[in-house]
Amino acid sequence: MEYEEAPLSDKKSKHFPLTPFRIIRGVICLLVLLSTAFVFLIYFVPVAAVLLRFFSTLYSRKVVALLFGLWLGLWPILFEKVNETNVIFSGDYVPPRERVLLIANHRTEVDWMYLWNLALRKGCLGHIKYLLKKSLMKLPVFGWGFYVLEFIPLERNWAVDEPVIKQMLSTFTNPQDPLWLTVFPEGTDYRQKCRTSQEFASQKGLPVLRNVLLPKTRGFYACLEILRNSLDAVYDVTIAYKNQCPTFLDNAFGVDPSEVHIHVRRIPLEEIPESEKEASRWLMKTFHFKDQLLSDFIDNGHFPNEGTEQELSTKKCLVNLVIVMAITGIFIFFTFHSSIWGKIYVGFSCIYIASAAYFNFRPSPIFDLVLQMKY
Repeated sequence: MEYEEAPLSDKKSKHFPLTPFRIIRGVICLLVLLSTAFVFLIYFVPVAAVLLRFFSTLYSRKVVALLFGLWLGLWPILFEKVNETNVIFSGDYVPPRERVLLIANHRTEVDWMYLWNLALRKGCLGHIKYLLKKSLMKLPVFGWGFYVLEFIPLERNWAVDEPVIKQMLSTFTNPQDPLWLTVFPEGTDYRQKCRTSQEFASQKGLPVLRNVLLPKTRGFYACLEILRNSLDAVYDVTIAYKNQCPTFLDNAFGVDPSEVHIHVRRIPLEEIPESEKEASRWLMKTFHFKDQLLSDFIDNGHFPNEGTEQELSTKKCLVNLVIVMAITGIFIFFTFHSSIWGKIYVGFSCIYIASAAYFNFRPSPIFDLVLQMKY
């Protein structure tokens, strides 16, 4: 039997040509994103993610979500307003500010970034978390941001990853702590493992999926088991692209995609079985549904029930941009015109964030330690 990748996007020329103007604009956008991220990290992390966390994990996370949600908001602005990518939502309308576990297909390297467009509309942008490769935590600046936002680093070795997932998620069981935990059960970019997954399914007598990989169930179940009693729902998200699947540089330079289609199903917790075996079967059925949904997208050019979300407000996007740029400008001025103590603060902040991100170290609240000693 031969296995072929389903053409979710034809091999076409880029939606927009890569002109010198787009290259210059893309470089400027990346410099803005990097510089603003760096300033927010070195000035706000010691206070919001370290000092405040000694007293309250909950309020530390709220402050971090507010500050870095502003910065994350620059990315949907880049996609929808600067690059003119049309983001089309369909499926179920989901209410704002729910506490959810989100599962999504993984078509290309930037799927996870487009989920920010949905989270922004729901007021949960600063609360979104991902399970991601540990190597990404070691990236300068961006890796520091992943650490501060408490993304969960994985080695892709279950014996190593299971205790990490359980330890980190055990701190997220408070229903008052907003959370959008995002899991990609395929585990990797669809294009990298398409044929391998199809051959494995055929050998094991499982459904041969054309548009998604067979999902890995253990990570999903571990997250569900720990958080079930504190979640409002599970969101099943399916992502597809026109003109073709984008890369990170396509996003940066604004040449692709022309459209991003995001289909959302809101699933109540009571519809998902509690036992691991049955929950795994449910996840397999869910990905079989995704596969059919994507096949229909290929045939029809859209998902059913489009138009569940409105366009981003240009006014609100501009306000967000002005706030981030103003904060960045003020602190850059302070950096170059401060006393030696200001420069020492910046230096020690960089050393601390780089070290803490590398070793995944987080301070524990003092009150929690006192209670542990007492009891």
